Formats: sequence, C-alpha cells, structure tokens
Amino acid sequence: MLKKYGFLIIMIVFVVGLLVAVFNKDSIYNYISHQMQESVSEETQFESAKYIQQHFNYIENSEDFDFTLLEFKSQGCTICKQMEPVLKAVKSWDGAKTNVQVIQIMNSDSQELMKYFGISAVPTLIILDKNGSEVFRKYGFISEDELKSQIISKL
Repeated sequence: MLKKYGFLIIMIVFVVGLLVAVFNKDSIYNYISHQMQESVSEETQFESAKYIQQHFNYIENSEDFDFTLLEFKSQGCTICKQMEPVLKAVKSWDGAKTNVQVIQIMNSDSQELMKYFGISAVPTLIILDKNGSEVFRKYGFISEDELKSQIISKL
C-alpha cells in the first residue's frame, strides 16, 4: 500500500510545504534578514551606520529630504523592472521630498549595505526617515499608491 501511494503522499507534502512558504514568505524573509543582520561584523556595522548617517541623516547633513527610499535590486529581476515607473513617480512626487536610491546587489560596493540591512530577496524596498532610521520594509512589488501611503503615514 505504501508503494502504491508513497509518491502521492510525497507530492501532497511537497505542495503543502510550498503553499505554506508562499503564504509566509514575508515572515521567512524577515527571519533570514534578521539572521543576516546578526551575523554582520562589527566593522561592517560601524562603516554602514556611518555611511547611512553621512548620506541619509538629513537633520545632520542639512539636505532637503523628508525620506530616503532604498531599493535593492538585481539586473535580471522582472519585478525590479516593474518598480522603475513607481520609483520615478515617487522621486518626482510633491507630497514628501524623497531621495530614491537604487542599489544593485551585484555591485561589489553594495555588499556591505546588503549585509547591514540583511537583504535576502529582491526587490527589497526600505524607507528611512529624516534621521536615517528604517521605518518601513517591503519585499517584492509595491504599487505607487501603497508606497506613497506608507510615506505619508510616516510624516
């Protein structure tokens, strides 16, 4: 009997596992990101935090932005490509001055920031407030309206 239904049982378990993973992907990404952030060396943490404070703390550096939107992306990512018009709209939006920064994950200069933020999937969008502190994170596609709504809620 096990020989007869063994393959079917394995397939059912596999499909159920996939469904659980799909419905809990944000939790899985958050867990992986947290683990990555905890494994970052002190030097990487220090250098990345220093970089963020120098470039994205608008209270300290007196630049005229309300927020920073970081998008971590890769070259061949179709969802990243779909995000381009959304980012363009946010960049030119009058609602809140937002510094939009696109970070290519394959660029060797991006590796330290990726580790610091625990980037485990692309696209990952992170909103930093005027102090350079993370206030929002989203994996995958986010619509222009939803993104603007998130920014407005942080004002």
